[in-house]
Amino acid sequence: MANKNNKARYENRLLAVLFLTFGFVFFDRLALSFLFPFMADELQLSNSHLGLLSSVLALTWAVSGALVGAWSDRSGRRKPLLIIAVLLFSLCSALSGLVGGFLSLLLFRAIMGLAEGPILPLSQSLMVEASSPHRRGLNMGLLQGSAAGLLGAVIGPPVLIGLAEAFGWRHAFVISLLPGLLIALLIWRYVQPDRPRSEPQAATARASGGQRLALLKSRNILLCTLISCVFLTWFIILIAFTPTFLVKVRAYSPAGMGTVMSCLGAAWVLWGFGVPAISDRIGRRPTLVLFSLIAACCPLALLYAPSPWLLGVLMLLTYTGLGCFTLFMATIPAETVPREVMATALGLIMGIGELVGGFVAPTVAGFAADRFGLSIVMWMSCGGALLAAVLALFLKETAPAVLARRQPRHDPLAPATSLRGNQP
Repeated sequence: MANKNNKARYENRLLAVLFLTFGFVFFDRLALSFLFPFMADELQLSNSHLGLLSSVLALTWAVSGALVGAWSDRSGRRKPLLIIAVLLFSLCSALSGLVGGFLSLLLFRAIMGLAEGPILPLSQSLMVEASSPHRRGLNMGLLQGSAAGLLGAVIGPPVLIGLAEAFGWRHAFVISLLPGLLIALLIWRYVQPDRPRSEPQAATARASGGQRLALLKSRNILLCTLISCVFLTWFIILIAFTPTFLVKVRAYSPAGMGTVMSCLGAAWVLWGFGVPAISDRIGRRPTLVLFSLIAACCPLALLYAPSPWLLGVLMLLTYTGLGCFTLFMATIPAETVPREVMATALGLIMGIGELVGGFVAPTVAGFAADRFGLSIVMWMSCGGALLAAVLALFLKETAPAVLARRQPRHDPLAPATSLRGNQP
C-alpha cells in the first residue's frame, strides 16, 4: 500500500512539474504572435515575415524533436536533456527582445525551436511511464493540452500585452527568462533520475533508433503522422495570424484582441483535458473525429461572428483542437508502440507534422495573406481540421476501457488484449 501511495504521489508531482514545463514552452512560443502588432512597425515586419518566423521555429522544432527523441530512447537519458532544453529556449526567448531587425529575430527563433522541440516527446515519455492506466489519457491531456492553454493562451495574452503596453515589447521578451530558470530548478529537484535499463530494452531501443521510418508501417503511426501535418496546419495558422487578423481585419483594439485570445485560451485549457478524458471512456477514434469537426468551426467563427462577446463564446465552444493533439501526437502512439521506442515515435509524428503544418503551412499562409488578404488564412485553417477528421476515421482503437469492453463479446475466456497489439 505504501508503495502504491508513493507511486501516486510521484505521478501527481511529475504531472505538476511537466505541466509547468510544457505550459511555459507555449508561453514563449506564442509570445511572438501576441507581441507582433507592437513590434511590426518598429522592425518593418509584414505578414510574410510573421509566417516565416513561425515557420523557422517549427522547422527547427521538428528536426530537434525527432532526432533528440530518438537519441533519448537509445541512451535512456531524459531528465538532463529536459533541463538543458528548458534553459536554452528560455535564454533564446529573452534574446528575442534585443533584436535589431528581421534576420536577427529569425536566428533566435530558429535556435529557440531547436531547444523546444525535444520537450514534448521527453515529457510525454516520462508521463506515460509514471501514469496509472486509467489516468493515462487525462494526464497526457493535462500536460500537453491544458498546460499550453493555461500558460500560453490564458495567462500569456494579458501578461505579455500588459508588459508591452507598460514597458515595451522588448522588456516583455526579456522578462520571460525568469520563469524558465525556476522551471529548470523544479525539474532538477523533483523529477526522478533516469532508471537504468535492462540490456534487452537497450538493444530494442538501439535497433529501432536507426529505423524510424519503419514505424510508419503501423497504420496508426502513419495516420497519426498525417493527422499531425493537417491539424498543425489548423493550429499554427490560427494561433500565428489570429491576433493580427483581429486587430487589422476585425478592427479590435489590442485589449479587445487580448480578451478574445484569453477566451481561446480558456477553451484550450478546458478541452485540453476534456477531450482526452472523454476518449478514455468512448474511445480515441470517435473522439478525435467529433472534436476535429468542431475545431473546423473555430476559424469560421473568427470570420463571421458579429460581435466580440459572441466571438468569445464561440471560441470557448469550438477551440477543441489542442485536446485532439494529445490523442494523435501522444496517447494513441503510446498505446501502439513499445515503450522502448516511444520517444522516437512521438518525435517522428511531431517532427513531420511540424515540417508540414508548422513550417510549410504558415509560410504559404503569410504570402497568401499578403496577396489575397488575411481572411484566406482562416479558410486554410478550417481545411486542415476537416482533413484531420477524415483521416481519423481509419484509426485502430487503442483506449484500454474500450478494448476491455470489446473483449468479452468475442471470447470471455481469452486473455486481455494487449495495448501494443497495433505496434509495428
